[in-house]
Amino acid sequence: MQIGIDEMMETVRMIQMENLDIRTVTMGISLNDCSDSDFEKMNKKVNDKIISYAGRLKEVAEDVAREYGIPIINKRISITPIAEILGNATKEQAIELAKTLDQAAVTLGVDFIGGFSALVHKGITKGDQTLLDALPEALSVTERVCSSVSVATTRTGINMDAVRQMGVIIKDAAERTKDKDGMACAKLVVFCNPVEDNPFMAGAFHGAGEGEVVINVGVSGPGVVLSALKRHPDADLGEVSDVIKKTAFKITRAGELIGRVVAERLGVPFGIMDLSLAPTNAMNDSVAEILEEIGLERVGTHGTIAALALMNDAVKKGGAMASSYVGGLSGAFIPVSEDNGMIRGIIDKALTLPKLEAMTCVCSVGLDMIAISGEVTPSTISALIADEAAIGMINKKTTAVRVIPVPGKNEGEMVEFGGLLGRAPVMGVNPYSSEKLIRRGGRIPAPLQALIN
Repeated sequence: MQIGIDEMMETVRMIQMENLDIRTVTMGISLNDCSDSDFEKMNKKVNDKIISYAGRLKEVAEDVAREYGIPIINKRISITPIAEILGNATKEQAIELAKTLDQAAVTLGVDFIGGFSALVHKGITKGDQTLLDALPEALSVTERVCSSVSVATTRTGINMDAVRQMGVIIKDAAERTKDKDGMACAKLVVFCNPVEDNPFMAGAFHGAGEGEVVINVGVSGPGVVLSALKRHPDADLGEVSDVIKKTAFKITRAGELIGRVVAERLGVPFGIMDLSLAPTNAMNDSVAEILEEIGLERVGTHGTIAALALMNDAVKKGGAMASSYVGGLSGAFIPVSEDNGMIRGIIDKALTLPKLEAMTCVCSVGLDMIAISGEVTPSTISALIADEAAIGMINKKTTAVRVIPVPGKNEGEMVEFGGLLGRAPVMGVNPYSSEKLIRRGGRIPAPLQALIN
């Protein structure tokens, strides 16, 4: 990979002035060979394998960041969905395994470990149900363990029995961490069409099609794109797309270089480069502000979806030219609590929950880091999940829900989550009930889009 001096100087500017960083270097680890009918043996195998493969992850990532001068914000691990190896384990043993994962993350100094997960889009196995039963307590007693549950795919339809359970689980997890404003829910994502090589949390897991171990990378570049657009205030929309494409190309080049170096030094394969623009609460590091620079007075107004579609497409086109191994989610994240522009749009009443739902039709990945009233019913949470799953299923794309019912808080109040998770205004939900729909259960059949053979 040849890097010219002009690219180096431009990268230095992007780092120092425009918030460019590598959001995450994530090591994926297969745990398929850790399954054992003896839980204590399995527990030890899981711990030992993670420690063995990821023992030098933090050290190597920090060394590479210093050498190349590009910050790596998070070091993370993704693992085989735990439900797939639980077998006859009990709920209590599943919680114990979550604690083992949490301790491994602490020992290794990594920020999160993702994969306390289940794939139940067509049915629920015994191991899946054990994990679902364990989720609320497991997430409330651990700090670094993240979970995802797949409830729908374009191929299978939507498992509404699983959707119904997830509403109850999310509500329970929020209540168990009410002293932390429902923080457990910030570590739980419900998916339609999940990808197997996602480096971002809380949704990362190491899929069945992946190898033994791999390094996947995700960058954070909204500040760089925003700065580039500010230098072209009078460009037409075709030119705006071109500016974003060229900027995404540069961001991707820097991210893939770092990922490949880390992988080489660890002696493991390089997997994918995720092109997603991931905002932070830093000034001018906002996806919403990019949309406003394109021409919106405030994100959420009419034209928001068109601007987002343009931006998302341009990011993918530019990134795909820079890397042969594009994967993950690769789009634009719109996490409310992590994006100052999104927060401002909600406060100014320009951005609503229905508009956010509509935006997920054209971007990655879904209703993300949204605070809602702690009074919301489980069936309403399930209905939100069902709507997002339907969008993903029909459009053959990944969608997800990460909502946080904040106990004791009502619409309009502000919740402080801290760190990368930021802060969020509590959003209102439709007051009318979806209880009968959710109570019906069963499976929403796969759409015609599934019949492509």
